[in-house]
Amino acid sequence: MTLKFVVMSDLHVMPEGELSMTLDTGDRLEQAVDAVIARYHEADFCVLAGDLTDLGQPAAYEHLKTIIDRIPIPVHITLGNHDDRPTFLSVFGEDFLAETGKVDKVIDAKGYRIILLDSSEPGRVDGVLDSGQINWLQARLAEAMDRPVIVILHHNANALHIEADNIRMLEPDAFIDALKTHPDIRQVIAGHVHLTSTATWRGLPFTTLAGGHYSVSVDQPHIPMRRLTGPGQMAFVIGTPDSTTVLFDDFIDGNEEIFLAVD
Repeated sequence: MTLKFVVMSDLHVMPEGELSMTLDTGDRLEQAVDAVIARYHEADFCVLAGDLTDLGQPAAYEHLKTIIDRIPIPVHITLGNHDDRPTFLSVFGEDFLAETGKVDKVIDAKGYRIILLDSSEPGRVDGVLDSGQINWLQARLAEAMDRPVIVILHHNANALHIEADNIRMLEPDAFIDALKTHPDIRQVIAGHVHLTSTATWRGLPFTTLAGGHYSVSVDQPHIPMRRLTGPGQMAFVIGTPDSTTVLFDDFIDGNEEIFLAVD
């Protein structure tokens, strides 16, 4: 059996007709959904890895819901720092809330366990997993010692050595210690930084995808990063018993620089 699923992140959807950072993020998500219909309609499911909306308005979640209703495969969701949990739940339903009090979830499919973690915390841009979530994660990992595990959350835990490191998960030790209790963590996949990256840190594999909003360039050392219109990017994960591969699909091409007026 081969596991196949799509990951989208950083959708930043606005109420219909409104823009985010000069971009029509609703239209960009429509293009992502078109790509799923055309290329990944036989995948097992799709994960939305946070920053579903830009400002967390009810109308934005309603717009999001209308768009993703076209996705022909099951959709699983967790939240990011741009989301508003109570507003999300009011539109999508309380069933998305886990026993942790956050939008966490376990998916068992084709010999894998996939764990979604809600790393958002009201009033904070950096990522947070509270003690209840860490305990829940450890329990879910202990149940799956006989299979590989993929963890998906919004915030990256590992430093990327870029300016945005100050908004990652700033206190990752408990998270890493929990992951280390399992012998076969295949990937830890995040969004948040609007940048594609892969890394090995503390013996674990980490990946970020650029997502559906603006992308950033990698300017070193510590030069402010440019904001670019594209690409709009999703990840496509392929899991077999002995390998896990993350591919990146740029469903929108384009790298025009975004210039914003400064008052």
